[in-house]
Amino acid sequence: MSTSSTVDRAFRAALHESGDTALDTGASLLAADPAADIELARRGEEFLSTLWRRGWQPADVVRIVRRRLDDVHVRTVSELIRAQAPRDDRPRGPRWKAQLERLGAEGPDASPRADRFSHATAVLELYRLLLRLPALEPLDETAAPRPRDRRPESRMLGRIRALLAKAEATGFPEEAEALSAKAQELMARHSVDEAVLASREPSGEVPGACRIEVEPPYEQAKAVLLDAVAGANHCRAVWNEPFGFSTVVGFASDLEAVELLHTSLLVQATTAMTRAEAAQRAGGRKRTKTFRQSFMAAYAHRVGTRLAAAAETEVSDDLLPVLASRAVAVTDRTDRLFPETTTTRLRGVSDAAGWEEGARAADGAQVGAHPRLP
Repeated sequence: MSTSSTVDRAFRAALHESGDTALDTGASLLAADPAADIELARRGEEFLSTLWRRGWQPADVVRIVRRRLDDVHVRTVSELIRAQAPRDDRPRGPRWKAQLERLGAEGPDASPRADRFSHATAVLELYRLLLRLPALEPLDETAAPRPRDRRPESRMLGRIRALLAKAEATGFPEEAEALSAKAQELMARHSVDEAVLASREPSGEVPGACRIEVEPPYEQAKAVLLDAVAGANHCRAVWNEPFGFSTVVGFASDLEAVELLHTSLLVQATTAMTRAEAAQRAGGRKRTKTFRQSFMAAYAHRVGTRLAAAAETEVSDDLLPVLASRAVAVTDRTDRLFPETTTTRLRGVSDAAGWEEGARAADGAQVGAHPRLP
């Protein structure tokens, strides 16, 4: 019997059926034929190639596997992605390459492999999931950044990332505030420089899109926070709740600013919530999930209000025409990607103390402001 035949029989038994019995049958066939391992891996790479054509990216696949399955499946799909990458003949942009680099930085799995039957079971469970994933909106990078701009931009964003990382790592609130403030100052300067350059030297750049993880717990509040950050940075965000991400549409430099600011605000929110809970416990008041849910909802709402106010009052008249033109382009790209969207309301916001603490934390969060042009 050929190895291809073994894999075909295992797939017929396990992939299109549900339940453990079908899975056990397929895994038994694969476990009994070690020669089928190479063909099994090749079929996995084919599943990935199909997903790439259907709009998925490496980080999306790893995220959904982590969300739906276990660590062993995450390690397996990461190995498959790394193995498939050299045979991927489609041109990929910098975000795709960065996702592969993050997988490569994790290195190969050092844990011992399970017995053949358990390994085959995990592979079939993974392939079941990959086979059933629907198509996503394609996020192909349609315009490469201008070569002469990339090096200074990378240096600036590298400095911002370094400052935010230090702010998140320090145990001293005053130092964290100073580092965050400096990072926001650089971020605002970078955004203004890009807008001025676009107004003076039109380059034909068009809006792109990226997906940013929005994971439980408190994913509704996190999605609201990301939407506020996106809007303040001339982007649009659309939340996909079932798959745990939001798609953010905007110009390249603004997308990077959204990722950085959203991450920093989440870290600040978590730190502030932990501190608020400790104070509540010290006062003899036991707090639950409703406290944390209300805290995050208030934090997202209040930060959104502050960001919106800053966006309305601190944009120079010099920038209005180019920002209006870029806003039209972003809206058009968003509408083409998502012709139908719905709105949702925050649920589970019922703890007054949590709301008050979240609003107070948002008032102290470092959000920065766009400086006026001279």
